[in-house]
Amino acid sequence: MTSRTPIIFTDYQTCQQVQTAYQLQYQEDNFIPERWTDTSIVFDLDFQFYESCTNIEQSDVAKRELITLPILKELYQNCGGVKGSPEFWIAPHLKLDDQLSGTVDYLFAAQSELGRGTIGLPILVIVIHAQQNNFEVGWAHCLAALVVSDFLNQQLRPVYGIVTNGQLWEFGRLHNRLFTKHPVSYDITDLNKLFFMLNGFFDLATQDLSTVIASK
Repeated sequence: MTSRTPIIFTDYQTCQQVQTAYQLQYQEDNFIPERWTDTSIVFDLDFQFYESCTNIEQSDVAKRELITLPILKELYQNCGGVKGSPEFWIAPHLKLDDQLSGTVDYLFAAQSELGRGTIGLPILVIVIHAQQNNFEVGWAHCLAALVVSDFLNQQLRPVYGIVTNGQLWEFGRLHNRLFTKHPVSYDITDLNKLFFMLNGFFDLATQDLSTVIASK
């Protein structure tokens, strides 16, 4: 019997390829509730520095480290959108048996019972940086990572995904082989609106998390 060739997330270039490979349905739905929040003074001051970086428009690394990461950090620490004390991972590797694997830019997951160094379950949110502003490829990588996360979660709850180039932010979720894409992109130029949506998004991703952890 011939074994399948292992596939990594970056082998996929479109969401349709992932959908076909794993028999996923697709729909668009405005599923994210707005949740009011306020950014900290420290973030507001630091963000002025991020915007002053002279090569931020030309560098994917600058966008990822000076815009995307600080926004996720601010959300995690100060916006009240995360419950049950999930853990925040940078560049973790995910694997589905020997068939599908890859590295994502950022990941939120429950604390592991095995301690630090092991990704806990359930996995809550996958974040992918859209290299060279290519959101189609970014979503292909994200959806492949969501497939692995959904499998590791034993398909017990939705797993959520974000694709961003730092400037624009897009949202989706995978549950019961149904991939739902939020139809609106949010621009960092309206930072308040972006945080409203991010906070509502994380509320969905972390709802009942404390109950799930307590039941283990």
